[in-house]
Amino acid sequence: MAGTSRKGSGALKTGIEFCAVFRYSKSMAVLTGNGADTAEKNREKLKEPGEYQVILLNDDYTTMEFVVEILMLIFHKSEKEAGRIMMDIHRKGKGIVGMYPWDIALTKANEVHAIARQHEYPLRCIVE
Repeated sequence: MAGTSRKGSGALKTGIEFCAVFRYSKSMAVLTGNGADTAEKNREKLKEPGEYQVILLNDDYTTMEFVVEILMLIFHKSEKEAGRIMMDIHRKGKGIVGMYPWDIALTKANEVHAIARQHEYPLRCIVE
């Protein structure tokens, strides 16, 4: 009897180990015991999110000072860099403020529109 209980407990332990390995393998999308693919082959390759340009457009009513403040507040530009971008907007009709993932770029554009509306300026910001 003593020998049987050892075999039984050994089989039980092996069963528990098998379940743990099976659960781990399932979560890693790897089949073990069959000689199947490794985790490296089955993992999806993740790509970096695409970058989108946030562009401010020139208009005849928004003051240069307000544009500089927007650039410093929302886009965290230094005063010198904000002045340079503001002059690009003034001279060329538009200026690239930065490159961001889609959701961040859209959020920043919406913030620009909301603050400009609060101050009754028609400042426009687009995402490309």
